[in-house]
Amino acid sequence: MRNQPKYNFFKNTSYAINGLIDIIKSENSFRIELAFGIILFPLILFLDVSITQKLLLFSSYMGILVAEAINSAIERIVDLVTLEYHEMAKRAKDTGSAIVFLSILIATVTWLAILYEKANFALFS
Repeated sequence: MRNQPKYNFFKNTSYAINGLIDIIKSENSFRIELAFGIILFPLILFLDVSITQKLLLFSSYMGILVAEAINSAIERIVDLVTLEYHEMAKRAKDTGSAIVFLSILIATVTWLAILYEKANFALFS
């Protein structure tokens, strides 16, 4: 039997918010990536691109934050199990880092492709 209370939307939402607050307080890389949102969100709003492209820009940025949260969870679980060096612990943490790297790569390619397309249309209009 699982050690889990009955589902409650408001209680579960508070768990999610607590997790988000904890990541913001304790993870420097998450704070740095969140700070990029201060620049990117207004840019998304004011770029003259389609709503679909705006959603792609937003989603690709949010993917970085999701990946960083997953990476933080992996690192915490590994540290809970052992603080000593272990090859499998290193591999788990490296995999978490790879998730973040790939999400940044996806976001970068998405942003560059949309901005490049926008610039080309502006040049030939």
